Amino acid sequence: MEIFHKSTCITCKKTISEIERMSADIEKRDFFKDPFSEAELKKIIKLTGKKPYELLRKRDKMYKELDLEKNKKTDTQIIKLMVKHPGLILRPIIISKNKAYVGKVDASKIK
Repeated sequence: MEIFHKSTCITCKKTISEIERMSADIEKRDFFKDPFSEAELKKIIKLTGKKPYELLRKRDKMYKELDLEKNKKTDTQIIKLMVKHPGLILRPIIISKNKAYVGKVDASKIK
């Protein structure tokens, strides 16, 4: 199981400790210190089964600065923005058995 997180994010910390309590074998990566490539992010988005826009953190200041609510972008443009500004990406991202879970997730539901 892989977890992509931000080390200072409270939601990430809670999720990681829940998963560690389940004694799952996890590989952690802070994607602020070790950023995603465009290809990696595309693969993760595909595993979620969602559109890139659905994985944006609407509370992030870049979201507001770029006015992404009104300023509609293509999927490719959104992915490029997510790579450039990782704060835009909902977190944590958990990958388990070819499925990705994003944001506040009940760790017990991850298989």
